[in-house]
Amino acid sequence: MTSPTPEARHFFVDEAGDLQLFSRRKRVVLGRKGVSRFFMVGVAELPKPALAHDLLAELRSDLRNDPQFRDIPSMQPGARKTAVSFHANKDHSEVRRIVMARLPLLKAKVIVAVRDKARIADEMRERRRAGNPRLTPADVYNDLVKRLFRNLLHRADENRIVFARHHKWGRRAAMGAAIRRAKHNFRIAHGIEADRPTFIRSAFPREYAGLQVIDYYLWALQRLYTLGDSKCFDQLAPAYRLIMDLDDKTNKPYGEWYSDSNPLSWEKIKPSAG
Repeated sequence: MTSPTPEARHFFVDEAGDLQLFSRRKRVVLGRKGVSRFFMVGVAELPKPALAHDLLAELRSDLRNDPQFRDIPSMQPGARKTAVSFHANKDHSEVRRIVMARLPLLKAKVIVAVRDKARIADEMRERRRAGNPRLTPADVYNDLVKRLFRNLLHRADENRIVFARHHKWGRRAAMGAAIRRAKHNFRIAHGIEADRPTFIRSAFPREYAGLQVIDYYLWALQRLYTLGDSKCFDQLAPAYRLIMDLDDKTNKPYGEWYSDSNPLSWEKIKPSAG
């Protein structure tokens, strides 16, 4: 008798913003041109990753052959931008509009953890004054990964996680540690074993369409937080299952959680984002 194929869940992880906080003279650089105010890590679960691959590959091919788009710089293969993979920040505005119109077809479920870098800088200074171990960018990233996956890894026979490849630090080992910690925290909180087989790899967005998908959702959210521009976020809003704003502690000591029961809007985050 043939064994049933294991049910797998597919997750794609990327980040928005950066973790640049201090200059060489140890001065906070927030507010300078090119330095983000917020840092986010997000995960998109896709029920059919192959559909995302096929849809985005076909769309990219159509755009390359469309006289309206084939001559724009980002569509040239040598530029290694839209012609290779979609990237919201680099795509032509009309290309971006077309991609965003297709994304709901993929039925992504998106969770994002948000940090205010001013608060991270405060934590780093407090640790330094107290003589505690230094808080590194890897520590911040791994903490957000742990939070994202705490309640995600117990529902299927196995989990497949792809992280966008960006940095030189030893991320694979750190990612594995963050995932193990997420499983442990779930077991402690719920008394349910969550140690399903979990396969982790890092890749470039051109290798996995799912990484291009989460890039778009993060770009739209970052634009809302940074510029107060809600148009793109509102278009994609149904896919965001949970947004954890960890530093807006106006109402709760652990931050503000946005979901269907507490929809995110610029009016709600404006006091903390301004």
